[in-house]
Amino acid sequence: MSLLELIADADERGLAASGLACLDRCLPPQEDGSDPEPLRPLWASCETGAEWATRLDAVLARLERTGADGASGNAATAARVVTLLGAAPRDFAAAPLRAWADACSLLALDVHGRFDFPSATDAETLNRCREGGPVEGGPLLAGEVRRQAEILETLSEGAETAGGATGLRKVMDVSVEGRRVLRAVMSRRARGRTRPGGAPQP
Repeated sequence: MSLLELIADADERGLAASGLACLDRCLPPQEDGSDPEPLRPLWASCETGAEWATRLDAVLARLERTGADGASGNAATAARVVTLLGAAPRDFAAAPLRAWADACSLLALDVHGRFDFPSATDAETLNRCREGGPVEGGPLLAGEVRRQAEILETLSEGAETAGGATGLRKVMDVSVEGRRVLRAVMSRRARGRTRPGGAPQP
């Protein structure tokens, strides 16, 4: 199934977790090193929706209060993630979560495409990737397309068995590894912008 088909077929649990995972991967670390996983409290709500709205509001308020600026040069990315987190539906239901998860998917692909080489950020290219077409970009974008599909497939399988919590743990592991890769690239790019002479690294 294509990524768009997986999103269309997912239940509220899969949509909430996949959307959260997309944002979690893209949120840069804060410069002071505080709270390296600010979205983590929301994972516990993805299984059944318990306290979803309450935890969502609390996480958002904390990010807005602390600034969520991220590492140097990545403030714009952090702001986009926080904005989309603020747009998350408080109603834990498939219809509103589907639209939100779709937007999170596009944001994650756009962020990966911007930091990729060659870069690929236009909407037409990103949607072709989600429709199952060839990935017209570099390894970061290709890896993110595969990662999003793997997460939705894992959640779909978990929904059909008694291992729902196990499925969420697997999703968290996959997302953490993706976050590590993207943050490493973001860090290299930021260092390139601030080197003497200002010549950026690819």
